[in-house]
Amino acid sequence: MRPQAIAMRDLLNRPGLTVMPGCGDGMAARLVAEAGFKTAFASGSSIAAMRLAMPDMDLLSFPEMRDVTETMIAVAPHVLWMADGDTGYGNALSVQKTIRAYARAGASAVLIEDKIWPRPLGRQGAKLVVDREIARLRCRAAVEACRQEGILLLARTDARTSRGFDEALARLNDFVAEGADLFFLDSPADETEMRAAIDASKGKPHIAVTVPGGKHFMPDDAALARIGIKWVTYPQDILAASIQAVRAALAGIKGGPKPPMALGPDMASAIRTAEYLAADTRWPDPD
Repeated sequence: MRPQAIAMRDLLNRPGLTVMPGCGDGMAARLVAEAGFKTAFASGSSIAAMRLAMPDMDLLSFPEMRDVTETMIAVAPHVLWMADGDTGYGNALSVQKTIRAYARAGASAVLIEDKIWPRPLGRQGAKLVVDREIARLRCRAAVEACRQEGILLLARTDARTSRGFDEALARLNDFVAEGADLFFLDSPADETEMRAAIDASKGKPHIAVTVPGGKHFMPDDAALARIGIKWVTYPQDILAASIQAVRAALAGIKGGPKPPMALGPDMASAIRTAEYLAADTRWPDPD
């Protein structure tokens, strides 16, 4: 197993809840590292928003996702990264190709989910999933690639909203049987469903997702820890804060009140000016 995957596994085996911010670009990754977070999520929804100003509706290609994820890992190499593999972008071979590319980029783990790809249109953004046997085959292919590459697999099911909780739970059981390392039930309705999903994970870590304005069951971190969640990710908080801050800055430029802003030293710290000026002095061009 790769060192970063071992470090992530060890972190998840410690008592308590691990909090993981979601990132959509290099600056977010830099600030997450500066804040001292040990893990981060290369969030597809944040990348779609920051790169394309579009919603997370399968509008990003895998090369675009890989490019941004590679940048974030390079900017914050000491952070343990979860890459968003989405559906794997095709058949079982495509799933394995996706995982191998993220492993080469330095990811500690990859998320693979059971949604249909590309997303069927005309359903108001519904989270429709592939049939259960296809989902199990996708997970099997993902587990094999993760084992070969020495990283961890997060198996996610989105079946709760379109096919009901019993189907979602059956899929989690399948993913456990196939050997996934981490598990996520999207959109649990309440604590009972979340606890049942944790039980289905057979002692392996189960994660939760908290998003601004989300409609599913999202207790606070203390409650998640009490319930038994090992890892909570906030995939859109940095994005939401960035939108608010940029709008406030633009309103100030137009003549409104100026919001608080990073001044020279803070800006220089964020973009690592001192580090690059030090490198600049080591490589002077000949006169």
